[in-house]
Amino acid sequence: MSNEATGAQNARPAGADAGPLGYLALGLTLLAYGLLSTGILSGAGVKDAASLAHLLGGLALFVAGLWQLRGGDGFTGTAFTGLGAFWAVWSVGGSAGKDATGLFLLLWALLALTLTAAGWRSGLFSRLVYGLLTLSLLLSAIATFAGNGGLAKAAGWIAAVSGLTAWYWATSTLVNSGWGRAALPVR
Repeated sequence: MSNEATGAQNARPAGADAGPLGYLALGLTLLAYGLLSTGILSGAGVKDAASLAHLLGGLALFVAGLWQLRGGDGFTGTAFTGLGAFWAVWSVGGSAGKDATGLFLLLWALLALTLTAAGWRSGLFSRLVYGLLTLSLLLSAIATFAGNGGLAKAAGWIAAVSGLTAWYWATSTLVNSGWGRAALPVR
């Protein structure tokens, strides 16, 4: 079959990497989740903005994950599609009860723990992003089950730090690539 018939002529280059997109989406979504969990942002439109941020972040992560899987990157593809599904569901699950929400967070903490273990040898940023995400989800689950607002705020701050780490990782990758040198340190 010819390239024209299969659409191969218009296929993306094999070297295209959706990693920075995924880590930007993860970082900004975690930052929104974290800051909103701390309670420092409040008001009438915050809940709507949070739902949109989580949905948009989840969709961007999911698409980036599919892109990574297509390129043969099983770890990042699994991380992004799994976490994209998490954020997309989280954006619409506001009416769930305390036990269902706690269980949901606890189960997704297991995915984050798997990602932490699988990515441990990938470097400091991987350990920080996924390790802090695991801790944040675990503390959020416990806080939800116990009705502990202070623990929920602590989990929010941990999520925000994880989000900032993912954002910096993606930003440094894009800046360093664009500038052709290590303008922002990554080690």
